[in-house]
Amino acid sequence: MSIIVKNITKLYGTQKALDKVSFEVKAGEIVGLLGPNGAGKSTMMKIITCFIPPTSGDVSVYGFDIMEQSVEVRKKVGYLPENNPLYLEMYVKEYLEFVAGLHQLGKNTHKRIAEMIANTGLESEQNKKIGALSKGYRQRVGLAQALIHNPEVLILDEPTSGLDPNQLIEIRNLIKEIGKEKTVMLSTHIMQEVEAICNRVVIINKGKIVADDLTEKLSAVTSPKEIILVEFDKEVKMELLKGITGVAKVN
Repeated sequence: MSIIVKNITKLYGTQKALDKVSFEVKAGEIVGLLGPNGAGKSTMMKIITCFIPPTSGDVSVYGFDIMEQSVEVRKKVGYLPENNPLYLEMYVKEYLEFVAGLHQLGKNTHKRIAEMIANTGLESEQNKKIGALSKGYRQRVGLAQALIHNPEVLILDEPTSGLDPNQLIEIRNLIKEIGKEKTVMLSTHIMQEVEAICNRVVIINKGKIVADDLTEKLSAVTSPKEIILVEFDKEVKMELLKGITGVAKVN
């Protein structure tokens, strides 16, 4: 397993942000953490990426414990926080060089920067200041910094928040492409987002998991239902009606 979460509870004073949350993520999955604002999604991601400790419970990433082996976990994980905290006065390439230095990439620095700029579609913007970029391109820079050390796991907190429709499609496609090679977990409060990107969804509400299944199965359950009332002038076999594509139930 890429990620194993066992009975994670997180308290902020008397407020319980997470309540005995448990789930596992397999290598190569794209998993959506779905829930309303304040459900505990960001808190869960911050715990997995070693930004904050849990109050109780255990998390491991590729066998490394987040409390005992946090440095090893950070090597395995790329993280794009919700607010994408970038240094706006730095140039794109300059910023990526800075991040590569933090990861001690050494001789591989320039090669990885070139690969990230190509993979995230930043060629035309690489010599601009980050502060001059659109929201969509800033998200690309955030993805590039999260990927520059070639992590096995990518954690994305609301990666498409605030994007216009064109930027939305571009970033979604980019995440799906990345998901072909890496384990991806992303958070969102929009079901359509999960349907467009993820192959599995974990629904969290008020700090507890309320559903965990393949996206297509949960989409079928949560999509609006239409009831059709028909009359026949002779007997009709129920099996024929049930066999119609899209029919869930016949009475």
